[in-house]
Amino acid sequence: MKKIIYILLFAITLNSCSEDFVELAPENFLNTEDFYKTPDDFNSAILAAYAKLQGQVSSYFELVEYRSDNLDLGAGTSGAQDRFNISKFQETSANGIIQDVWANFYNGIFRCNVITDHLPEANFDDALKRQYEAEARFIRAITYFNVVRYWGDAPIVLSEISAEESLQLGRSSVSEVYSIIEQDLTFAVENLPTSHSTSDFGRATSGAARAFLGKVLLTQGKYGEAVTSLNGVTGYSLLGNVEDVFDPSNETNNEIIFSIRFDKEISGEGHGLWFAISDISTSPLTSKLNNAYDVGDTRKNLINFQSAGALLVPSKFFDTQSSSTNRYGNDYILLRYADVVLMLAEALNEQGYQPNGEAFNLLNQIRTRASLSALTAIDLPDQSSFRNAILNERFLEFPLEGQRWFDLIRTNTAEAEIFSGVTEVNSNLGLNIQNFQFLYPVPQAEIEKINNTSIFYQNEGY
Repeated sequence: MKKIIYILLFAITLNSCSEDFVELAPENFLNTEDFYKTPDDFNSAILAAYAKLQGQVSSYFELVEYRSDNLDLGAGTSGAQDRFNISKFQETSANGIIQDVWANFYNGIFRCNVITDHLPEANFDDALKRQYEAEARFIRAITYFNVVRYWGDAPIVLSEISAEESLQLGRSSVSEVYSIIEQDLTFAVENLPTSHSTSDFGRATSGAARAFLGKVLLTQGKYGEAVTSLNGVTGYSLLGNVEDVFDPSNETNNEIIFSIRFDKEISGEGHGLWFAISDISTSPLTSKLNNAYDVGDTRKNLINFQSAGALLVPSKFFDTQSSSTNRYGNDYILLRYADVVLMLAEALNEQGYQPNGEAFNLLNQIRTRASLSALTAIDLPDQSSFRNAILNERFLEFPLEGQRWFDLIRTNTAEAEIFSGVTEVNSNLGLNIQNFQFLYPVPQAEIEKINNTSIFYQNEGY
């Protein structure tokens, strides 16, 4: 059973918190002074922090996939206007999806801060206390990693604060946010276990922290440090068949480094079908993505739609419906070993192109797994061509997995890629990505709540 997503009494208390605004300190959060005493108390709180990640899955769809050249909406429809605007680069600071994501992230950060604040005064085994702190800081780090990539400068909150104190907080610089992320992940690497029991699969491990740290370093262009961190990710491997990675009956497979867990047999812990459509003609997948795969590339099967009852769903996210809850329970993979392999190849190439060197070996592990031929220095004769090949391989390997927009921003290729062969995005709208749109607007409700633009300001262009 999936203990990682059991939501105990404390989780229920946390879920009662309002998400109307910034959530730097939820105004109706109950007094916690008498709660944090035993290991069970803290374990309940940790599970509540993990549970908050479930609500973040939609952000990878709305703010990453629909923003990229993977997905597009042909026209705005009732109930989907905010998504349409994100897809077409027409969003404003009043966009409801962006507001909800901001609130979710900061509520999750608050949950982690409550844990780290109360652990020092707890009286139980120090090793277990360090593990709980490491888990909380891991969750906080990957949440802040999304925050800084979505909005840039951001409020840094590392302890419990009152609602009144939250109104005095300004936005800290991108470099300061990344410094906190690195500190949290480094602590997690040093204090998380290398593995958990099967019943606790899904809790953070030192390998997951090290892999995320590598991604954080790569995103900042710290290639040497990224290579060191990614080379330290051991104990995982590529599955022989990429389709097996997403088999809902095989969710503890050895390619999975960290995933957001769900359980369709527990009320409130399942989800609906992801990217479900009723008619293939309404598929949001772009023609660029559908036409990108070479003949024989086994990854193409994963984005083909298959029947799930009366609906159609990409094979990557297919699951059967629970007869008791009428929900679905496949996990959402945040990081898998294929990502580590390609990140390491990218970082090595950025350090210096080596004809037929280790970076080629890594790239070709992904290609040959997909039944494609290996590439050599004849195909990729210089650093630039290898860089483009890595970006394209990531495009083929990770569609719908919350990677593409971040990849385009990291590699400074967003405008060129999104307007290359994606007629849907540009149809009759004369769209042009402006540099300020590499970040999202801070929700206007948060600007108004702080009401001090000298410390809490809107992103340029919005």
